[in-house]
Amino acid sequence: MSSAGVGPLCFLRSKVNAAVYQDVLEHSMLPAADQLYGDADFIFQQDLAPAQSAKATSTWFKDHGIPVLNWPANSPDLNPIDLWGIVKRKMRYARPNNAEELKATIRATWALLTPEQCHRLIDSMPRRIAAVIQAKGAPTKY
Repeated sequence: MSSAGVGPLCFLRSKVNAAVYQDVLEHSMLPAADQLYGDADFIFQQDLAPAQSAKATSTWFKDHGIPVLNWPANSPDLNPIDLWGIVKRKMRYARPNNAEELKATIRATWALLTPEQCHRLIDSMPRRIAAVIQAKGAPTKY
């Protein structure tokens, strides 16, 4: 799997507040969604970090007619984009010297992800959901 299959990579050089997040949505997510989905409907998922849960961000989504998945706060148990965790573990010993080396290392590591890794994460979702329900939203082994 390459980054080309999942849309553009975004690297931010500032603290991500609601205004910065909305700028990324406007200039990166919207064009990528248009390319991927065209006129088809889609539901956006985010993890409710402060910039994402800000009232202004909620208004931005409403103004753009984009539905947002109702997602439990602080719920990595249900996060289907755990591929970043795999990338982070694979990069544990990488020591890039600058931003360009970091970007190159991330891209190279992302390119090493296999379809099997993606399928294992997808296949684990029913177990994750059942574990969260059983734990009544409390942390699980995932």
